[in-house]
Amino acid sequence: MKTFAALYTDEDMSALIAKLLRSRGFDVTTVPEQAALGKTDTEQLEFAASLGRCLLTHNRVDFERLHLDSVKNGRQHSGIIIVPQKNAYEVAQRIGILASVLAVEEFVNQLLYA
Repeated sequence: MKTFAALYTDEDMSALIAKLLRSRGFDVTTVPEQAALGKTDTEQLEFAASLGRCLLTHNRVDFERLHLDSVKNGRQHSGIIIVPQKNAYEVAQRIGILASVLAVEEFVNQLLYA
């Protein structure tokens, strides 16, 4: 039985995206819900990894760099999904498709684009 990845939305993701993903049965938490507002991108990625959650972001440039740094330095993360800024319904649909076809272990240390 496939276990789906738990998700963590970055500060730049709309709260509506989390709500839409939850309505589709995904386990999602947000930066505000985790009282993690104002943390750096590095801290957010480390925090998501500590929770075992794949980080969702619109911030391509910084998170591509953080992913490469993690690979280079042998640090683990629970996955990063980068999605373009579109309307919340399209973003949730893109993430939902990706998250529903990959098992949780397929996200580990992966940089994915939705």
